[in-house]
Amino acid sequence: MDATGSRSGAPMIRLAGVHKTYADGTVAVQELDLEVGEGELVCLVGPSGCGKSTTLRMVNRLVEPTSGRIEVDGRDVSAVDPVRLRRGIGYVIQQVGLFPHQRVAANVMTVPLLSGSSRADARRRALELLDLVGLDPATYADRYPHQLSGGQRQRVGVARALAADPPVLLMDEPFGAVDPVVRVRLQDEFRRLQRDLGKTVLFVTHDIDEAVRMGDRVAVFAVGGRLAQVGTPAEVLARPADEFVSGFVGATRGLRRLSVTTIHPGLVEPLDGVAAGDLAAAVEIGATLEEALALMLRDDRPMVGVRDGARFVGVLTPAGVHRALRASLRED
Repeated sequence: MDATGSRSGAPMIRLAGVHKTYADGTVAVQELDLEVGEGELVCLVGPSGCGKSTTLRMVNRLVEPTSGRIEVDGRDVSAVDPVRLRRGIGYVIQQVGLFPHQRVAANVMTVPLLSGSSRADARRRALELLDLVGLDPATYADRYPHQLSGGQRQRVGVARALAADPPVLLMDEPFGAVDPVVRVRLQDEFRRLQRDLGKTVLFVTHDIDEAVRMGDRVAVFAVGGRLAQVGTPAEVLARPADEFVSGFVGATRGLRRLSVTTIHPGLVEPLDGVAAGDLAAAVEIGATLEEALALMLRDDRPMVGVRDGARFVGVLTPAGVHRALRASLRED
């Protein structure tokens, strides 16, 4: 990666020297350089007023930059008609923004119809997407938004953003208005969906735990629109770039590393002498230390079983968790 954090190959989103100053003199974003690779999910995280949502809105020209250049798929967005640009970029916000007088399927059909699809094709696409985000079309397609829970409305918002099959998704605090249990479920399901579809995602959040859980990389913004650090979740947690980042990720960043450190065969201890009753439910190789430790605590057992597919390969103990955390710190 270079200084902007770009992966190899041409970036799908590129911001070069982007600056935004409002008419009252407020500096929202300072000389921002950031690249997002194709199929990558980058979380923009920071306190209120740090410019992360402004950055997101400059990508689809809901806000115009004062200076600098923004490209999506190699095209300067300032040279693209803003309406056409927005129809080709998925956009999901916290309040969802569904049309209350339209049924769920009609909400999802909006962009395909505006882009020239027939009603039959647009409805077919809408039903496929509702199924993709976990809403049975037979049950939900003809309901109105007020008949859905908050989590269900967010799923419809994601389906609508995907309706035109955009290469890029912009998501602004999309799960912030739902309760914590539903929020974690939506995070996990969206991450799986994003990996399956290969979309490029810019995801705004104020929650460092959500950023660590969701992002391939995390871009930490400081007040005043300064990009303080960009890196993988493990890098940001292990090596904060400055005092601001260190304070923002918190004194518990060592614990947060549990969610980004995975189990590998070298951590697993043999099954010899282990009784089945001593085991909590098993986790897979590649699961996180957080998942394994949660199972141990849930079942009040001194270890958790580890599988590699159908094969049971050994156990992970608290001592193994400690070794893994120390090893990941040394690697970083």
